Amino acid sequence: MYTESKVVVRYAETDKMGIVHHSVYPIWYELARTEFSREAGFPYSEMEKQGVMNPLVELNCKYIMPADYEDELIVRTSIGKITPARIVFEYEVYKEKLLINTGSTMHAFTGKDLKPINVKKVKPEIYEIFLKAAENKN
Repeated sequence: MYTESKVVVRYAETDKMGIVHHSVYPIWYELARTEFSREAGFPYSEMEKQGVMNPLVELNCKYIMPADYEDELIVRTSIGKITPARIVFEYEVYKEKLLINTGSTMHAFTGKDLKPINVKKVKPEIYEIFLKAAENKN
């Protein structure tokens, strides 16, 4: 499964050179990941209500071309890998159909105490929803 999230670059997201600051891309990844989870059928807020947290473990970001103020961007999101303990989301950022950035985030499945859990055993319905989304690459 892929989702596409639209982002319009705000002035506050640019630096002195007039391009998007590097620190903004992970924020867009979070926006896109939140939309992905909702479209997959299990919003993060519901997962947290059920006691499952998804803290960030690793972040990768590759800058290919810059984006500028008021550019309309698309963040394409998918699941790269899922295990009972972790999930990896992959991102591609496009400006006018040109790939300008790629990235990934790895998240652990934990309880509210932030101790790792096997989500397949603890909350199998959550695991199945994300597994299905990972397998459906249409």
